[in-house]
Amino acid sequence: MRDLLKDKKIAVFGAGGLIGSAIVRGALAQGASVTAVDLQSEQLIEVLSEVGDDECQALSFAEVDACEERSVKGFFDSNADLDGMVNAIYPRGKGYGAEFLEVNGQDFLANVSLQVGSAFVIAQACAEYFKSRNEPFSLVNLASIYGSFTPRFNIYDGTAMTMPVEYAVAKAGMLQLSKYVAKYIGNTKFRVNCVSPGGVFDGQPESFVEGYRKYTHGQGLLGADDVVGVCLFLLSDLSSRITGQDVKVDDGFSL
Repeated sequence: MRDLLKDKKIAVFGAGGLIGSAIVRGALAQGASVTAVDLQSEQLIEVLSEVGDDECQALSFAEVDACEERSVKGFFDSNADLDGMVNAIYPRGKGYGAEFLEVNGQDFLANVSLQVGSAFVIAQACAEYFKSRNEPFSLVNLASIYGSFTPRFNIYDGTAMTMPVEYAVAKAGMLQLSKYVAKYIGNTKFRVNCVSPGGVFDGQPESFVEGYRKYTHGQGLLGADDVVGVCLFLLSDLSSRITGQDVKVDDGFSL
């Protein structure tokens, strides 16, 4: 199906990232006008340089610090007629990603605050935006299977990688926040849903890639494009009665 998002105006926060940039390209291909949002527009322009000439006319850029309430609300104040947005940001601070027993308590609090706090600021701004307009709006949050599924720590054996505890806690918080906001607003025109990907390939060691694949139905780690389709569906009118849900995309890893 083409033109799934024809005449829709969509914002993608975290558009400079691996998944965010894929969502931007997918939304443009489905007929949307897209504002690609990140902390630095230079990164956005580099990541999205492969967008076709025709689609470039429907693409704009905005620099927003998603961890700053004033910056986020300023974006919504200056952008009229948005139909939806995707929150694909992934903020990290000092000490992020250490082994559990080596995590500093203050670093843990700071990293959870960055991730959950930014999700809260964005969700609140979307809700206020909807209340001021009373027009249909869809918010899609990028969560993770590790927000609702305990890690398989054995697949990290023999690598320098781990499953960061602050990531799991933050994504669990995002799942509950999304349901809370959808229920609080309680209007069928305002929808909040989560997409929870499994692992996405980004240069991980071969031992991890193979260990991960054993728990899937054959695909193993996802490509960024594997996450795009469900995000576009949740932004579209085809999902107009779906809200407060968590859609897992993981090739069976969490079964």
